[in-house]
Order: sequence, then structure tokens, then C-alpha cells
Amino acid sequence: MPAVPAFAGDLKSEGALGTRAIMEFQYNSINRGGFSIIETLVKSGVQEPHRYINFYNLRSYDRINTSGVMGSVERESGVTYEAARREYDNEYQRGDGYNPNDSPYTGGPDSQYRRYQEAASHHSDQTWDTISACYMDAGPALHDLPWNGSPESELDAFVSEQLYIHTKVLIADDQLVICGSANLNDRSQRGDHDSEIAVVIEDPTPVRTTMGGHPYTASAFATSLRRQLYRRHLGLLPDQRCDRPDANWTPVTRDPNQYDWGSPADLLVRDPMDSQFRELWHRTARQNTELFSRAFHPVPNDHVRTWEEYDDFFSKHFVVPGEEPAKAEEGYKQGKVDYGHVVREEFPGGVAELKDCLSGIRGNLVEMPLQFLIDVPDIAVEGISLNSLTAELYT
Repeated sequence: MPAVPAFAGDLKSEGALGTRAIMEFQYNSINRGGFSIIETLVKSGVQEPHRYINFYNLRSYDRINTSGVMGSVERESGVTYEAARREYDNEYQRGDGYNPNDSPYTGGPDSQYRRYQEAASHHSDQTWDTISACYMDAGPALHDLPWNGSPESELDAFVSEQLYIHTKVLIADDQLVICGSANLNDRSQRGDHDSEIAVVIEDPTPVRTTMGGHPYTASAFATSLRRQLYRRHLGLLPDQRCDRPDANWTPVTRDPNQYDWGSPADLLVRDPMDSQFRELWHRTARQNTELFSRAFHPVPNDHVRTWEEYDDFFSKHFVVPGEEPAKAEEGYKQGKVDYGHVVREEFPGGVAELKDCLSGIRGNLVEMPLQFLIDVPDIAVEGISLNSLTAELYT
């Protein structure tokens, strides 16, 4: 589930009160408030509830291609990259969106996009537009990727953000799949509140496998979907480039999905109850969480149990989206960086030390920070933005 049920920003601000309210309701459902899932299991005699139920988020990192070549092209063309990009995007928005089979947009004789592209054709740049392949299966080593510019500019180009997956999916026993927009709460399930939809899929095609080390017959669709998702989160799938579509990229009405049954990576996630798989899952999530935490100081975070710790861990390092221009400018003068960028003081060895850190990340799986602000009595204090009416809407 998403770490924050909204877009990035300062969770301490008044404008984030609604977000904090939703987060408080989530935490009260999971591990706080006296009647949560975890607390109820403990009261019922389950000594280690995390053997049976766990909560996770997804997070990614990348490197923005702001190499030295871009500045040279901007000066030669008299057009900023952002202006050229905006013109290109606006042209596609007039149609049905991106289609890899469309003829590429080239722009008119006087368009900013064409001027930028003509200048760019005079320059060679080996810098990758995305380096996400580095944390996927058989990906390149982070230290080997080219960069045109100073080490300081490369360090500033690394960014991280939560992955906000809004589709809901439940896979039960590798047999049944429920997928759609319906949430696992009364708003969605009662049928008289939110307008939601979900499809139940029961594929009769059998697959011989194991469950808990014992022979088991699973459904081909359910088990391949579950294994594919697990491998994606663990970095056990090859990188999929959007400009090189394959059968799993195109709609199922055009190509049937393909799955590599019996491959080494498939066997690692075959049995979700196997002790070796559970160790792989927990170890990957823990390591990713620690490395992301060090490099980018994302919140929510288990290092932050009070608002004072929030200020020390987050506020003193970042200029957040939507901040007043004067306040943002003052923040930059103090050495702050845009939220999502690297906390420089964590890496006295510079970008080489950062790459050593990020090279340990595999996939996108991170632990949900269940201790975030746990020592704060009320994450969202009732007021104008949160009252009996809005509380009813949130729940």
C-alpha cells in the first residue's frame, strides 16, 4: 500500500491534515488504538503476529538526465529543455496519448521542439535517461553508467519517490484473484457507498507446485500473477523498457501474457510459505528500507516517532513541493535540497559512496514504517479540516 495516501509534501503542515487523518485511521487499523489487527492478534494469544501478516510499501530511485550536454543544447538552441518537452507533451495530449506505433512528433519549422532537437543532433550524450535497470535482474552496475558532468551534479541528479499503485489486488492461495478498484473496507464492500468495481478470476488451468513444502495444485493465472508481482518487487525480473514493448507490455487483447515457468528466478518465489523464500522477502525489504532511509530520508519513517525527530530527520534537509518561494529560497541558501533528492551530509565520500549505497537496493520493496509518529497522541488533531463530517468521509 502507498506509504502516504497523497502526493509528496510536508506532513507537518496544516495543508497535510487530511492526509495525516487518513494515515491515522490506517495505523489504527494496523497496529494502534487498542483494536487494530496486530493488537487483536496479540490479545488472542498470537505471540508473533508478523509471522502471519505484514505490511509493505514500494519505493524507487532514478537519476534525472540533467547532464552537461543539456546545458550546451539549451544555449545553442535558445530553448530550454522544459519548453521543448512541454510542446511535445501538449501535441500528444491532443490525441489518444502515447502509442509506440505513432509517427514521432517533429514540430513545425519555427517550433521550440524542432529547434531544440536540431541543436541536440550536433551533440553526443551517452548518459542514460533512466537507470532503473540497475536494481532489476541482470541489470548493469551502477558505477559503470556514464555521466556527462561533475560528480556533484550527478549526486544532485539522484531522486527517489514512493510508488503509488492504486489498483487493488488480492491473490488467495494461488487459486483466486480479485482485482479492481474496490478497497477492503466498508465503503467499497457494502455496495451502497463508493462506486467501485472488481473482477473475480478463477482460472481452471492447473499448475503443479508446492505450498509450505507440500505438493499443491494451483491456478495458472493466479500463481503466475503472484510470482510475477513478487519478482517485480524483489528485483527478480529483467528491466522492461517502455520503448521496446513485448507481449507482457501490450494489452491482453493483442498478445497473451508470457511467463518463464521453471526459471531460476521463478523457483525462488514458487512457494510463498517456504522458509527460504520468506527470508529472501524479509531480507530484501529490510535492506532496501535501510538504504533508502539513509540516502533520501523519506517520510514516513520508523526513525521518526515524534515531531521533534521529524524536524531533525526531514524538515532541516528539504524544500518541499508547494513551499512559499521566499521560504524555499531561504532553504536553498541554508543548503537544503528538493524533497526526494539525496541528503548530502550522509555521503562525505560523494557520489561514489552514494552509488555504493544504492547498489544494494533490489527491486522496490520496503517495509511500511509502523512506528512513524507512534509516540504522538494524535497525528491529526481535530479542527476545521478534520471534524465529525470529514471523519465520516474518510472512513
